[in-house]
Formats: sequence, structure tokens, C-alpha cells
Amino acid sequence: MGAEERRGGGGSRGKPGRGARPSARLSAYSKPPPPQLPERALRPPEQLPRRSRSRMVRGARQPQQPRSRLAPRLTGTVEKPPRKRKSRTEFALKEIMSSGGAEDDIPQGERKTVTDFCYLLDKSKQLFNGLRDLPQYGQKQWQSYFGRTFDVYTKLWKFQQQHRQVLDNRYGLKRWQIGEIASKIGQLYYHYYLRTSETSYLNEAFSFYSAIRQRSYYSQVNKEDRPELVVKKLRYYARFIVVCLLLNKMDVVKDLVKELSDEIEDYTHRFNTEDQVEWNLVLQEVAAFIEADPVMVLNDDNTIVITSNRLAETGAPLLEQGMIVGQLSLADALIIGNCNNQVKFSELTVDMFRMLQALEREPMNLASQMNKPGMQESADKPTRRENPHKYLLYKPTFSQLYTFLAASFKELPANSVLLIYLSATGVFPTGRSDSEGPYDFGGVLTNSNRDIINGDAIHKRNQSHKEMHCLHPGDLYPFTRKPLFIIVDSSNSVAYKNFTNLFGQPLVCLLSPTAYPKALQDQSQRGSLFTLFLNNPLMAFLFVSGLSSMRRGLWEKCQEYLRKINRDIAQLLTHSRSIDQAFLQFFGDEFLRLLLTRFIFCSATMRMHKIFRETRNYPESYPQLPRDETVENPHLQKHILELASILDVRNVFLENTIDDY
Repeated sequence: MGAEERRGGGGSRGKPGRGARPSARLSAYSKPPPPQLPERALRPPEQLPRRSRSRMVRGARQPQQPRSRLAPRLTGTVEKPPRKRKSRTEFALKEIMSSGGAEDDIPQGERKTVTDFCYLLDKSKQLFNGLRDLPQYGQKQWQSYFGRTFDVYTKLWKFQQQHRQVLDNRYGLKRWQIGEIASKIGQLYYHYYLRTSETSYLNEAFSFYSAIRQRSYYSQVNKEDRPELVVKKLRYYARFIVVCLLLNKMDVVKDLVKELSDEIEDYTHRFNTEDQVEWNLVLQEVAAFIEADPVMVLNDDNTIVITSNRLAETGAPLLEQGMIVGQLSLADALIIGNCNNQVKFSELTVDMFRMLQALEREPMNLASQMNKPGMQESADKPTRRENPHKYLLYKPTFSQLYTFLAASFKELPANSVLLIYLSATGVFPTGRSDSEGPYDFGGVLTNSNRDIINGDAIHKRNQSHKEMHCLHPGDLYPFTRKPLFIIVDSSNSVAYKNFTNLFGQPLVCLLSPTAYPKALQDQSQRGSLFTLFLNNPLMAFLFVSGLSSMRRGLWEKCQEYLRKINRDIAQLLTHSRSIDQAFLQFFGDEFLRLLLTRFIFCSATMRMHKIFRETRNYPESYPQLPRDETVENPHLQKHILELASILDVRNVFLENTIDDY
């Protein structure tokens, strides 16, 4: 296991006013137009954001789990730098002599152009490879390094544009080399998205990757007998797919998958490689990821409508006059995925992907936003709130999880909330315990590096001791000193119902059902139903109603009605006289408000559904919600029946629900 895997990835946040301003050097090269590419296609950053936000992290993998060596390179890490070699500059003039005649015949100006280009190329590679050594968390350590890297790549791009003819004739610059530079810039934007959670940078990464494809910069790679160049092309496709998935550009994803499949077939046919199985695994993962949604929305011509589940301007119910809520805002979120056999791609499970999008706003185009009238003067004053800072932890060990949790806790600003999302296999207590403390109910599983030799000893020890690789509710107690919002999607989520609020800070836990009815088709590999309700409640409602497709017109009608339901749920919560004040403390934040209203809609729907009849089929919460005023409120139940009537599925719900409790 390499250093990247052992360490994992992370993000950080540089706080405004504490030395996190953009680099002045970078702004001087903020708009380098690309050579022979559409002007819209390649844009360097207008400025570096002031706060660092997110990055993916990997935990140790289970030994029996197949994996692709490609995966780490698609997430928050960068490629391992090649073995130390002599600078390209040292060989540049020798190559010129061999291709362009005697060295003395080369004009001094052209000789200097090649030397300067080689220097910039070497420097850019050095800085890019150094990205993997940046601090995984912290406040501002990484920002200056990113600034220098963007700066050098901007100079490199402008330089090769201005001196293309000389570089073609004297250096032998090839199209795939130009594509490699553009690909690196696209990766910089993608890494910046992981660091900042600013979805606008995904659009910039997409522009670079898309332009490379449109200009066919890698088209000549297959003609060279160099498998390492073909692998660069394959990795470019895989990274492009990741960005398209995050932007919900599924039509482009399908085209890219087909092209990638053809490239892999040609690659394995031409070269006797050992990584064919790994690349085929990549194709299988992305194909399963695309088909994870259980319901299709169709146009009149039966083409699939791509729906976005990020927070739109009209997404969360507005706070009406008279609603008394807290002023807390969601600043940090840990999204943790450790479910066995769940569909994933690029170390991002379906549940993680859905929760990630539920905590982001719709992406904006940086250039178009900056070109709006008045935006230049107010560039330092965003017109809308930023996305919360996120760590994406895929199968982390306990120590990794606790490290990132502690980092988020340490850097949490005043009047802010830390959200923890746990999508993981349940760990149940072994044997009976005389006490009922925070370590006696089990919890959720974290990853482990278990030595096979000591496996039996560990197993025997676990029979009489607590599971050491379990995240128990008591493990989170130290972090309840600040406002904490927890979502647990697990077969043992109820373990977190036994919290004790020791420090009096706002604390809410939303807990998934621990089991689903057998009559409901098992969709666990394609993501949890509970998380689907929090991400796309209408799709989840259709699924439990037995529908697998819907016309766009009806979908939009139901979405509008669901927005009305959310507004009414918000009123029920804020007007309740017996609700715990912790819910209202969190209700002032748009993201948390939407999650709370969707949770209540989910709980009310399951309680009214005919096949959800056991207590373990229902979501729970800590503190408990007043049922008669929220999840079993007659007014809300009437709305759910009306929504079912619109969809002609009223027969799957109970009519006289109140009498059944």
C-alpha cells in the first residue's frame, strides 16, 4: 500500500481575514486563452477562494475487495511522481540538433524559447506532483502552493500558445503534450473543487476536459508504440467521467463510457498488459453507478430527463414572518461511506454521492458570473452563501475518521454546525451488559487493517470486549461541545438514539430504519432508501409506490406539490409547542432545514404505507419529534394521500392512519 493510501485525503478551510487572500501573482495571469481551443473552453481561476472546503479520503481496504489501481487517482490524490530524472532542459538542445541541424545554426532567440519552455514544463510537473504532499487538513497551508501551481501552468499555457511555431519546429511539440497540459489544468480545477466544495470549479474542469475531447488532442497516441501514453489517455477519460457524474451530465457520461470501452479494448489488444481486469472493473463500476436511480423521468420522446438534486434557489422552504428559529449555519460536514457491496465509482458510494449533492448548491459558471454588471466591484462579497466544507471519507479507519472529525471540530467557526453523515454497516453488541452506557449498544463499522495471522485472536477478543473498529455513540460525545447534526443510515442506527446531551449544545440525530419490509424489492446495492428520501424525496416516494418511470410533465407537477408539503412541514415544526428547541436551532440553515423537512416527509410516508408495519421500518430521531404534531399530523397525512392520488397510487397507503396508532 502506497503512501497515498495510508494517509488518505482531506480538506481544509482558510478563514477570511486570517491570511487566506488570493495570490497577487496569480491574478496577473488569470485569463490565459488556450491555443486552438474555444475561448470558453479553458479558463484559469479568476481568483482563489478564501476558504478551503473539501477533499476525498480513503481508508484501508478490505483484503478480499477487488479494486482498481485507477481509483485513487480519480479522487483527492494526485499521481505518484515519476522517478527522478534529469531535467528536460538538459536534453532539449541535443534533440534540436538531431532534428533541426547543427546547434550553431539555431538562432539564439529560438534556443532561449525552447529552454524557457522546458523550464516551465519541468517546474509545472514538479509543483503538480507536490500536490499530494500538501497538508490534508489545516487552515491556509495549501493555498499558497495552489496559487504557485496555477501561476506556473498559466505561464506555461500562454508561452506555448505564443511560441507554437518555434516549439513545433525546434522542440517537436506534439498534440498529446498540449492535451496533457490542459488535462493537468482540468485536474487542478477538480482538486480545487475538492478543497473548496465550490461547484463552479467543476464547470471549469469540465470545460478543459471537454475541449481536449473536441480537439482530439489524444487522437495520435494510439499510433505510438508507448503503452504509458495510452494509459494517460484512459486516465483522462476516467477523470472526465467523474466530473460529468458530479455535474449530472449523464448523456456525456454514456458517450465517454462507450469511447473508454473502445479505447480499453484497443489497448489490451495491442499491448499484453496486466491491468485489463482493473480497467474492465472501472467500466463495470461506472455502468452500475449510472443505473443506480430506481426511477426514470422521461420526455415525450422517451429520452431520459436528468434531474439535479443540489440545492436550488427555490429548493428549501422559506422562513416566513413569525417563525422563530436559530441563527446557526452549517459550516462543516463529514460524509462517511462504509457499506459493503454498495455501488461506487472513484471511491464514492451512491449514498455518499447523494448526500454530497444534498449539501451543495447548483454550480455557477465562474466566468459568466464575474462578467455580470457590478460583479467586479463586489468580487470579495459573494451574493450567496458558500457551500459547507466537506470531507469525503470512503471506508476510513477509526483513527482516520477521528482525526478528520477532530480537525473539523477544531476549526468550526462560532455559531456554526458540524454535520456527520454515517452510511455504514451496523455493529451490534455481543452478549448482555449490566449497564446501558454509550458503548453498550454497538454502532457502525469503520475500516480495519486486520492482520490475517492475528485474525483468530482478534475474533476471540471481540467476544468479551467492545468492537474496537466500531464508532460508538460515546465516541462522539467529546464533539457535542459544539452544535452537532448527525445522520446515521445503518442497520444499527438506533444505537445513536441513546445519546445524552452533556454540554447543552444543540444536538440532533436523524436515524434510518434498521430494516425494510421484505415485500419491498431489495435495492441496498443501489443505495439506501432513507438517504434517497433525503436526497430526492419524490423519487423515493415513487419507488415505495411501485413506480419505475414517469413523464416529465407529471414529475414537475408532483415536485411543485412536494414544495407545498415542505412549506407546510416547516410551519408544523416552527408552530409546535412541544418540539425540542434543538430542531429549531438548526432550522435557520437552508441545508439543515431541507434535510429536516425531508426527514419528516420520509417518516410520515413510511408510517402511512401499508407494507411498512413494523417499528423497525420507521426512521427515528434524537430528540424524539412530537408525533401528533409532525410525522402523524392529520394535515400532513392528507397531503401525502393527495400526492398519492396525483400518481394514482393511493391504494398502497392507509386511509385512516390515525386509528392505527
